Amino acid sequence: MRILVIGAGAIGGYFGGRLLQAGRDVTFLVRPRRAALLSKYGLSIRSRLGDFHEPTPPLVSTEGLAEPFDLIILSCKAYDLDGAITSFAKAVGPKTAILPLLNGMRHLDVLADRFGVERVLGGLCVISATLDANGGIVHLNELHALTFGELDGSRSQRIETVASTLVGAGFDARLTDEIRQEMWEKWVFIAAAAGITCLMRAAIGDIVAAGASDLATKLLNECAAIAAIEGFPPRQLPLEQARTILTAAGSPLKASMLRDIEGGMPVEGDHIFGDLLRRAVKSDEHSVLRIAYLHVKAYEARRMRSETAIT
Repeated sequence: MRILVIGAGAIGGYFGGRLLQAGRDVTFLVRPRRAALLSKYGLSIRSRLGDFHEPTPPLVSTEGLAEPFDLIILSCKAYDLDGAITSFAKAVGPKTAILPLLNGMRHLDVLADRFGVERVLGGLCVISATLDANGGIVHLNELHALTFGELDGSRSQRIETVASTLVGAGFDARLTDEIRQEMWEKWVFIAAAAGITCLMRAAIGDIVAAGASDLATKLLNECAAIAAIEGFPPRQLPLEQARTILTAAGSPLKASMLRDIEGGMPVEGDHIFGDLLRRAVKSDEHSVLRIAYLHVKAYEARRMRSETAIT
């Protein structure tokens, strides 16, 4: 199975690197700046679960795409989705499967509209990773899970082939018949975790110490209620696990969106919060989700104003 990984950042580089390490046929579609770093330093992974270094990873540019791939792994930020689609469109053929690892659900419709619903799989990942100064991938804990499945829950020959390629490749790969349900459950958790840590500009433990655990719980319940409206109420176990994580005393947990804000980076506010709010039955001016969303939108407005002033 020929695999094209879109980008070689912290997520795509990690999972693509592990697949490469396991002997899979992997190529990375990268932009010129990332290609220069990878050509100079190679693709490296530093992890307590085992390091990996490939001095000459297989790279391709958009202009160099000449034929379809069997599997495309897409792990870009949601705000880069349109550009990513343009970059890899030539690699999509009649039998290509696209495995997106983005948060939320809107990207499924975007990909289906562009390439056809039959080419889109469901997927999610759970990993904490970042890049060092030389573009090396630093795996921050022991979580490195990738879950995938057909959107209709079927066990097709295609998904079985994908599973045989991903399972046993150095990370926790799992085929599920309930990928839409699991994607919704992750979205509920990510929205609550990002919403409360961005709103409070603090780690979970600090929020708990401030006596604001009830806000985290209220936000989680709001997100879960929207998922239920959409037909995917979170199951009891993942919901209780999320509640435990979001109210854990002393926890250093920060959502990646907060780290992006602290670094002055773009964020996925519209995709994580805004799309959830649009699915709510009615608007609630006292909604914690709405307040968190507006807080992030204010950050985005300030960031754009600063960029305009610089240019």
